Amino acid sequence: MPNTATNQPRRILLLTGASRGIGHATVKRFSSAGWRVITCSRHAFPENCPWEMGPEDHIQVDLADSENTEFAIAEIKRRLPDGLLHALVNNAAISPKAEGGKRLSSIDTTIDVWRHVFGVNFFAPIMLARGLIDELKAAHGSVVNVTSIAGSRVHPFAGAAYATSKAALAALTREMASDFGRVGVRVNAIAPGEIDTSILSPGTEKIVEQIPMQRLGTPDEVAKIIYVLCTETSSYVNGAEIHINGGQHV
Repeated sequence: MPNTATNQPRRILLLTGASRGIGHATVKRFSSAGWRVITCSRHAFPENCPWEMGPEDHIQVDLADSENTEFAIAEIKRRLPDGLLHALVNNAAISPKAEGGKRLSSIDTTIDVWRHVFGVNFFAPIMLARGLIDELKAAHGSVVNVTSIAGSRVHPFAGAAYATSKAALAALTREMASDFGRVGVRVNAIAPGEIDTSILSPGTEKIVEQIPMQRLGTPDEVAKIIYVLCTETSSYVNGAEIHINGGQHV
C-alpha cells in the first residue's frame, strides 16, 4: 500500500538497470506501492517506462566508469532532499557474447572484457553502497544485490566473466552484510535462474526441462522478492542469497 502517513517521508528506491526485464518489473512493483524510484542506467530515459517522475528521476551513467559513477553518486545525493535512501537495488549487469551469440569462455575472454564486466557487475554495487552509506544509514535502509544461478555453476549460456562476477558479488554480499549490518543497513542478494525476459538465449527450453517446476520464472516473481527484502517483512534477514529458480539449484 502507498505510504500515506503524513509524518513519514516517501520511501525512495535507487535501482540500477531499470529499462527491461527484472529491473522494469521492479520499478512497477515499488511504484505501485507508493515508492519514489530513482533509476540509473547507461541509456537515456525510455519513454515507455511507468514510474511517476520519469526523466526527472533517471540518471544516465556508465557504471563501468568509476569517475562517471562517482559523478552519479553526487547527483543522487542532490536528489535526496531529506538525505534518506530506503533501498538500493544493484540490478545492472552485462554479459558479453562471442560472435553468433556464443558463450565467452575463460580462455576466449580478453582482459579488457573481464575488466568491463567486473566494473559494472561487481565494482559499481560496492561503489554505490559505500558512496550512499550515510543516506542508507539515516533511513535504516536495505541493499539488494542481484546475483545469478550462473554464479554457482558453469552455465551453458552465461560467459565466464559474467559468472565469476556474480560469484564475487555473492561473496561481497556476505562481507557487506557484516559491515553494513553494524550500522543498521541490511544487505542481501537474490540469485535468479531462468527468467522470461528479452535476453533469453536460444536453447533455454532445454534448461526448462531440468527445472522441477517445468517453467520459466517471470520478472514480477523476482521483483516481489526484491520488494520483500526492502521492507519490514524481512527485518531480520541479512546476508542471505535467495534462489529464485523454480528449484533449478537443487
